Amino acid sequence: MTDEATAFVPGHITGFFSAHPDDDPSAAGSRGAGITLSHGVDVRVHRESGPSLRLNGDPIDVDAVDAVLEALDAGDVVVTAETPLPLGAGFGVSGALALGTAYAINAIADTRRTENDLVGIAHRAEVDAGTGLGDVVAQARGGLPIRLDPGGPAHGRLDGIPASPRVEYVTFGSVSTEQILSGDTRALTAAGERALSDLRAEPTPSRFLALSRRFAREADLLTERVGDAITDVRDAGGDAAMAMLGDTVFAFGDSLSAAGYDPAVCSVHAAGATLRSAE
Repeated sequence: MTDEATAFVPGHITGFFSAHPDDDPSAAGSRGAGITLSHGVDVRVHRESGPSLRLNGDPIDVDAVDAVLEALDAGDVVVTAETPLPLGAGFGVSGALALGTAYAINAIADTRRTENDLVGIAHRAEVDAGTGLGDVVAQARGGLPIRLDPGGPAHGRLDGIPASPRVEYVTFGSVSTEQILSGDTRALTAAGERALSDLRAEPTPSRFLALSRRFAREADLLTERVGDAITDVRDAGGDAAMAMLGDTVFAFGDSLSAAGYDPAVCSVHAAGATLRSAE
């Protein structure tokens, strides 16, 4: 055992999804596809009394993290997280916080859980909190994950697109994931199911991007600023889409740069969440 451990969890952009609620939060979740990012969240857990969670230096309450701490009987610990990604803008930060906390607690408390156990705990915590349906399982896998089934590791199959493109993104603000997921999701689920079927027939990054753009329009989720940015990118000969769920536009290659934007730039994170080596 140790008194401190740090985990890295990649950010995750969902391009499209279908929602699948269930009375059992481990079986609830989403189907769809997305991108895990080299821009992610470093989650450090150490034994100490105090505010249970700080994000980029500021105290913050994240229900999913509290649920993970309770599920693993963590005791007196402080979770300190650092990330360049904004919260609530479609990057899976809450899922990353939950998953990173689970990995780090397992290391310092010697709870002897497997990776699937920890992913399942974090997935259930985020589903119960209403802040996500599929980020955690995707972040545990890495790459360009395709979620074939809803639910945690005991329920869901995953696949992926074998590619690693350069990623650009611009964030304009946040969107309430909880508000959208608690409403009528029938239209977005139908659009997500169509997109998943089409992607499985042609699993390439360019097809994923085009289907993500179509999904945002069909699901009536496209924000004005993201819509304007997508138009600019397509006018410049590229393609872009909206991150689910956030007021964020993303693209591959240099499409946003070529359209005159000043995007953040990162790469696909080929591996999933992992513990950092102790220095």
